[in-house]
Amino acid sequence: MPLIAAFVNDVCARGTMVNDTFVWTDNVPCTGAWDPLNFLTILVLVFAFFLLLTGGFTAYFGSGKSRKVGSGLLAGGLALGLVWVLVFGILDLGPTVSVGGVVIESIGVLLAALVGAAAAIGLFLLAIMKS
Repeated sequence: MPLIAAFVNDVCARGTMVNDTFVWTDNVPCTGAWDPLNFLTILVLVFAFFLLLTGGFTAYFGSGKSRKVGSGLLAGGLALGLVWVLVFGILDLGPTVSVGGVVIESIGVLLAALVGAAAAIGLFLLAIMKS
């Protein structure tokens, strides 16, 4: 992990032009996604969110045993997400994590990734269909 952190810090170094010369500045914040606690927060909250989605889907469309499994997934995702947000976000019982900030940064990064992926897939389909 230290190698990744060093690489990210190097990439995140930013600079500005002052009197036609480039000056490096390190006071511009970079995304903190590689911070171990932020990384773990993103991992746990995304895991809980997808447990909610798959649990709701399975509980609604399933029958019998599948419906019970879906209800368990739904409850597990809800419990995990709420406990994580309460412990690390609202109550500050563990190490301090800006859960709201991490969620907003993550949504921005995921949105940018999805837009880029959609553009690449669209270009690919356009090239395939025209040839």
